[in-house]
Amino acid sequence: MNSYRAFRIHRDARGHHAGIEVLPRPEPAAGEVLVRLSHSSVNYKDALAGTGRGKILRAFPLVGGIDGAGVVEESRDARYREGDAVLATGWGLSFDHDGGYAGYLCCPADWLVSIPPGLAPRSAMILGTAGLTAALAVHRMQVNGQEPELGPILVTGASGGVGSLAIAVLTRLGYEVAAVSGKPALGEWLRSLGASQILGRDALADATRPLEQARWGGAIDSVGGEILAQITRTVVPNGNIAAVGLAGGHELHTTVMPFILRGVSLLGCNSVDVPISLRTELWSRLAGDWRPDGLEAVLTGTIDLEGLPDTFERMLAGETHGRLLVRTP
Repeated sequence: MNSYRAFRIHRDARGHHAGIEVLPRPEPAAGEVLVRLSHSSVNYKDALAGTGRGKILRAFPLVGGIDGAGVVEESRDARYREGDAVLATGWGLSFDHDGGYAGYLCCPADWLVSIPPGLAPRSAMILGTAGLTAALAVHRMQVNGQEPELGPILVTGASGGVGSLAIAVLTRLGYEVAAVSGKPALGEWLRSLGASQILGRDALADATRPLEQARWGGAIDSVGGEILAQITRTVVPNGNIAAVGLAGGHELHTTVMPFILRGVSLLGCNSVDVPISLRTELWSRLAGDWRPDGLEAVLTGTIDLEGLPDTFERMLAGETHGRLLVRTP
């Protein structure tokens, strides 16, 4: 196969525009691997990049998609052989390097992870960057002493990809989960993933003092802004807050009192350039004892490349939930 289809993003004299193009098959250089992709996924970052509403790409034109999974077709690195099932998330994909919305991905071998037993390319992409981010958050919290006995974990942005998978992983590991969502109609779905409490977006609005009643053992927050400040005031002594997103704003107005009087820890989570050793460990866990019991329940839609523009618009309008899988050519 000497050519392939890809969803390519441009910014030129015509402004921002994107669509499906036919490209020549890449040839891997030394240290690179050519992967025949079968699946990708849609993340909020992909929607921002694909519509031009976020400054995500640093080079143009680029193939979109920060995730990709498939089978090695050609390798110029001794770690991978033809037929190996692999995945890639983060690094430079759809940033300064072609991403996963394509029939092929040619990238440095260092960016790949062998798909562990228990996962296939499809299930790996149901997890994707969202699953890796959720796993990284849980890992950082556990390393810092988070135990179920500290109390329920608050998950904000619960209906999104990271939030829904965080609920499922935490439940699998024996934590009680309280889900914060602005979509009341999804309450039963969130309960099916394991949430024992469903709270509205304004549930913590009265938490305005530097320290409030300690209610939560910890939190995984994908919203940022004011709700993250409210969380800092309501976490129990020695609890952990994993910050994974900023959909609600990048500023944080709080005090040091929760951190020095209660020993609360604020842990930043960046899944883009997780070291390969930890990345491999987290994927092994997601394929094993951290794998959500209802992984298919997190999947709420499957599209082809042609469906990307509409999906991006619906995601940015808040009309999607869970994980969205992409079938690549």
